[in-house]
Amino acid sequence: MLLRAGQPHEAADLSALTLRSKAHWGYDEAFLEACRTELTLRPDDLVAGKATVAQIGERVVGFYTLAGQAPEGELACLFVEPDHIGTGVGRRLWQHAVDTARTLDFQRLIIGSDPFAEDFYRKMGAVRIGSVLSGSIPGRLLPQLVYRLSPGPDLG
Repeated sequence: MLLRAGQPHEAADLSALTLRSKAHWGYDEAFLEACRTELTLRPDDLVAGKATVAQIGERVVGFYTLAGQAPEGELACLFVEPDHIGTGVGRRLWQHAVDTARTLDFQRLIIGSDPFAEDFYRKMGAVRIGSVLSGSIPGRLLPQLVYRLSPGPDLG
């Protein structure tokens, strides 16, 4: 598996991957349509968002993006193709994101997680700190987690 920088011209393909990954959890078409705008990446997102893609052969099988400025970063996206969920792609992307966050001097990563992905992040060492409102579904609460990259004052 090759991990490489995401390219602005990949925004549409990565957006489609995001929706396929989300659909893996059984969400219906109406739900996915309600999330489409929030889950659509733009070319600028892949430059400013510190995007990394996982590629096997010629196929992109996952990606992540980071946002924020030291000391606090955000894991803005981490999505894996449905047929590669559970194969180690997500774990490899996670470790790369953590390593990258450290080089950016982030002390912690904030994660607004889909409820179905929360267990993955907890297995990676993140801790739930509360909930945040969905940007797509009014009234829907999503788990919010934190992953501490370095010791320091407790910021929440």
